[in-house]
Amino acid sequence: MDYAIIRLGGKQYRVREGEYLVVDRVKVDEGETFNPDVLLGDSGVTVTAKVVAHERGPKIRIGKYKRRTGYRRHNGFRAATSRLEISLGAPKQKRVAAKEPTPTETPAPAPAPAAEEHVKGMPSGYEELTVAQITEGSKSWNRPMLEAALEYEQAHAARKGAIAAIESALKAKEESS
Repeated sequence: MDYAIIRLGGKQYRVREGEYLVVDRVKVDEGETFNPDVLLGDSGVTVTAKVVAHERGPKIRIGKYKRRTGYRRHNGFRAATSRLEISLGAPKQKRVAAKEPTPTETPAPAPAPAAEEHVKGMPSGYEELTVAQITEGSKSWNRPMLEAALEYEQAHAARKGAIAAIESALKAKEESS
């Protein structure tokens, strides 16, 4: 995921790496950084916001008027804002150096992929498909593929959009036959 959703000042913002964001004034000095609350993002992603500048928004003019009385009042308002520079970063993962097998040792066999991950009859590469790709692809899949994909979704991913797309494709197959 190349974006995250953060919460600042009671509002939510979708942010990307290197993006500048204008928000209500934050209580952090210019040039300093802070970590806002991350609501949605990759597991363990950290969002760092650097305060570039404290600014004021555009002037909003407010006018009051009552006819035939000569009553006129004008007022103005400029919101206090902060300009932030956003950077996304994942936590550093410790790399463990692979131990070289000695000539007397035989290398351990690579672990086989879990058989339960891929349900038999499911379209190839299904696990990596997005909900939009599942919606498009399900129109051309046959009934056993749809049933296998539905079984996988209910057991593993439980993505509402994917389940709905597969169920509607199954219903369409039933109506056409």
